[in-house]
Amino acid sequence: MSGVGEAAGRLDWISRPAGPPLRGALAVPGDKSVSHRALMLGALAEGESHIRGFLEGEDTRATAAVFAQLGVSIQTPAPGERLVHGVGLHGLRGARGPLDCGNAGTGMRLLTGLLAGQAFDSTLVGDESLSRRPMRRVTEPLVAMGARIDTREGLPPLHIHGGRRLHGIRYELPVASAQVKSALLLAGLYAEGETEILEPHPTRDYTERMLAAFGWPIEFGPGRASLTGGHALRATDVQVPADFSSAAFFLVAASLVPGSELLLRAVGLNPRRTGLLQALKLMGADIEVLNARQSGGEPVADLRVRHAPLHGIELPGALVPDMIDEFPALFIAAAAARGRTVIRGAAELRVKESDRIASMAAGLRALGVSVEETPDGALVTGGTLGPGTVEGHGDHRVAMSFAVAGLVAAGEIRIEDCRNVATSFPGFLELANGCGFALAEA
Repeated sequence: MSGVGEAAGRLDWISRPAGPPLRGALAVPGDKSVSHRALMLGALAEGESHIRGFLEGEDTRATAAVFAQLGVSIQTPAPGERLVHGVGLHGLRGARGPLDCGNAGTGMRLLTGLLAGQAFDSTLVGDESLSRRPMRRVTEPLVAMGARIDTREGLPPLHIHGGRRLHGIRYELPVASAQVKSALLLAGLYAEGETEILEPHPTRDYTERMLAAFGWPIEFGPGRASLTGGHALRATDVQVPADFSSAAFFLVAASLVPGSELLLRAVGLNPRRTGLLQALKLMGADIEVLNARQSGGEPVADLRVRHAPLHGIELPGALVPDMIDEFPALFIAAAAARGRTVIRGAAELRVKESDRIASMAAGLRALGVSVEETPDGALVTGGTLGPGTVEGHGDHRVAMSFAVAGLVAAGEIRIEDCRNVATSFPGFLELANGCGFALAEA
């Protein structure tokens, strides 16, 4: 798998300043969140679901492997396609060994809710990074629904006891999280009565939209979702849109490199996902939304981005939940912008694949950028990025963000530990270099 890192061993990159402007029309990989959910609901549905645009990343393949262990037949007729032969809501079979989620936090959290309602025991494990990610925000409300889940002081591995009788609850999320909400809704499929989730801020509604597409009665709107158990899922075909989180790196790159113009095709524009788009526009970015349409219940459009000088902003708090995965890219935009950017209310970044506030702040300081870290954000003073060495921390989004930084730095940037880019963006190096990046394995 050239250029995207290997599951084992260390991979470093060198990112060099751009020569000619970035140009081209790109199709970034399919949305990871939608790919995970399509597999899960397809497995629990009655009949055969055909998924197109499936993300061929390590995270989503790990989820597919878990369902194969649970007795679901999943075929790959072509790259980016899956045929899922659903076994129905109660047709999963217990696995003989642990279920390995790899680096997939989404996979582990959603599977915890789904498996809490099964008749058999399950154990979820992950790689070194995932094994450090907190799971109590998922397990505690599931226990309130009647589940029994053993953890390692709130961390994986998770041992989920089967044969538990679940009941619906009304739960107010203390911290907005689409993953926690989704886990509770999946458990709610198996629960008696109504499961209602209330959020302090609206989060992505992929699970709600997809449950409706698979025929499950569900009520949802910004900040609220509710369903009752006792129904069935019907197989359906899913067209996965291009992942906005993957498009984000190119939106920032083309905005920063003088003379650049890129067209990003069929990007998913779920309204709970596009906070970065609004943030970049507030910073002065030139981004057009073209050919807006619906695909599989999700809004999709082509995005044309041209170079424009960016300026610092005080990021509106309302945008934070809608761009939580895109903050590493925003840090790079802020570092290259004129003036200061203030980020608050983003404490969730500290419990992602790495502590992304600390990871980005340390990397930018190594390049000579002034960054003041706060418990829930940072103050970034834009200026000239120097050459230097930064640590990727095994975090795919951190690594790709510093690849973008190299385009506008005063010299080359060495990015250490990029192996996990394959979790979300297989082929990143090839696609990036095809439109004008100067990125190579070290």
